Amino acid sequence: MKNKKILAFGEAMLEFNQRVDDPRYYLEGFGGDTSNFAIAAARQGADSGYITAIGDDLGGQRLQALWVAEGVDTHGVTVQPGNMTGVYFVTHDAAGHHFNYLRQGSAASRYTPAQLPLDMIAEAAVLHLSGISLAISESACDSALTAMAHARQHGTLTSLDTNLRLRLWPLERARIKMAEAFAMCDICLPSWDDISTLTGLDDRDAIIDKLLEYGVKLVAFKLGQEGCYIATPNERRLVAPYPVEAIDATGAGDCFGGAFIARLVAGADPFEAARYANVAAALSTTGYGAVAPVPDAATVQALLSGSTA
Repeated sequence: MKNKKILAFGEAMLEFNQRVDDPRYYLEGFGGDTSNFAIAAARQGADSGYITAIGDDLGGQRLQALWVAEGVDTHGVTVQPGNMTGVYFVTHDAAGHHFNYLRQGSAASRYTPAQLPLDMIAEAAVLHLSGISLAISESACDSALTAMAHARQHGTLTSLDTNLRLRLWPLERARIKMAEAFAMCDICLPSWDDISTLTGLDDRDAIIDKLLEYGVKLVAFKLGQEGCYIATPNERRLVAPYPVEAIDATGAGDCFGGAFIARLVAGADPFEAARYANVAAALSTTGYGAVAPVPDAATVQALLSGSTA
């Protein structure tokens, strides 16, 4: 029987984020795009769960504690003794924020299809993945595509954030494997740089046409300070951004995705869900790190209603 659970599959990491006011200091936090997504969905009141592998180390222990504290179901989390949990560093300059990773050989990169919690996937409402879920290793890619195929077979909607990282895999392979994923994707959450590189197209509507040709049913095109462009086979509409004074955009797209999918599962139409997600994502840029500044549902709803309470 179907439930309303939103599952995410990918890699979670320990984060060290450089302070803009004093670059000598780094704030410890947590990251990993799909983990950020799962936490953002949970903070909006969704039943959220995570599928990954972590090491039996400090990073893995701290992530486990984080998910429990955030109400994210960890039954899909596998602990791999002897393997490490990934770490990354965020630095800031006039050009924006930059990432440096220590993740090669991580527990999540060693994930295999045999580890997938197939029953959880079959019973869920939505399974969410990203380009990074496919890129970190061949076995992780096989696992991600197997999970998407299993979701399709059991009526679980699939959500895919492009999140293209060419440091993790060559563009030719990325195009091939992401095309396979697009063909099993119900909801696509692309960003401009990612999807234009993957498709070779430079027109917003042409890109959406291409995604719809794959069979995608709903596209939420993330446009940063321009808001987002929502498209279905029958309608396309730009949804205005929510203006804030941003400090750190780390994880803003993940927050958008988690909030957007949470609102869809709660019954909102795509344009209402996008308006909500724009506010949540904007608020997530007003503090440091990918997780700490993600707002909860009460905060977002208060702003949407014009309340300051």
